[in-house]
Amino acid sequence: MDWVKTINRAIEYMEDHLTEDIALKDIAGSIHLSAFHFQRAFSLLTGMSPAEYLRKRRLSEAGAVLADGRVKVIDAALKYGYDTPESFAKAFTRHHGVTPTQVKNGSSIRFMNRYSVQITIEGGSVMEYRIEKWSAMDLLVHARRFHAETSDREIPAFWDEYYASEDLRKIPGYLGICAQPKTDSDVFTYGIGCRASDADGVPEGFEILHIPEHTWAVFKCVGAMPKAIQDMWERIYREWLPAADYELVPDYDIENYLPGDPASPNYVSEICFPVKKKAEAE
Repeated sequence: MDWVKTINRAIEYMEDHLTEDIALKDIAGSIHLSAFHFQRAFSLLTGMSPAEYLRKRRLSEAGAVLADGRVKVIDAALKYGYDTPESFAKAFTRHHGVTPTQVKNGSSIRFMNRYSVQITIEGGSVMEYRIEKWSAMDLLVHARRFHAETSDREIPAFWDEYYASEDLRKIPGYLGICAQPKTDSDVFTYGIGCRASDADGVPEGFEILHIPEHTWAVFKCVGAMPKAIQDMWERIYREWLPAADYELVPDYDIENYLPGDPASPNYVSEICFPVKKKAEAE
C-alpha cells in the first residue's frame, strides 16, 4: 500500500464532505482501511488527528465566508456542523482568536489550507531494523482500552500508573502490546507486561495474550521515552513503509523496552510489528 497516496485520497474525501456529518469509519471506509489504521497513519503523516483536521478546515472555511460579509453567523454555524451559534462562536474564537462578529466587521482570520501529504527524503539518518520469523508466543499483560486519537497522551500516563503500583510492579513490565481492533472502531487494547514464561501464573488484573506466528519487522529506537518511540513510528510510516518490500499485517504491535534509563538520550528500545512481502499482500 502507498500510504502517502492513500492518506491524500482520505484528505480529498474529507474536503469533499466538509459540510456533511462524517465519522471516522466513513473516511477510513472510503480508502478501504480500518478506523484504527487510518487514524494512526493520518496522525503520523500530518501531525494531527482526522477530527482535528476536519475541525480546523471547517472553521477556516467558516471564517472565509464570514469575512466575505454575505453570510449570517447562524448560517455559517449550521453549514459547518454546529448546532447553535454559541457552540460555533466558542470554537470559532478558539481557532481564530476573534469572534465571528469581529470577522464580519473586518478582523483577520487564521486560515488553514487543505493538506497534501508528501515524502521528503533527507540524508544522514539511518533506520536500523531487521526482519525475523517468530514462533507463536504467550504474553502476560495488564491491559486497558484506548481511543486512537488520545492514546499518545494516555499511554505514557498508563506506564506511569503501572510503575507507581506495588501490585503491578511485581510483574516485569518491559513490553507494551497494542492489540489492533478487528472492527471499524478506533478503540484498541494496549497492555503492559512480559512473556508469560517470565512470570509465575496469572495474577489478578492480568491476562494472557496469545500472539500467533508471524514474520516481524523489528526497529531499533534510540532516545528518551516516549518521544523516541513516537518519532520512530512517524519515520516508519513516512520513510520505510512507502519504500519497503513489506506490508503491515494488522494484528499486534509490540514495543520492547530494554534495560536502562528510559530518560537517557542513549536509551535503546524496539518497535516490532508483523509484516509480509507486498507481493503476498496483493
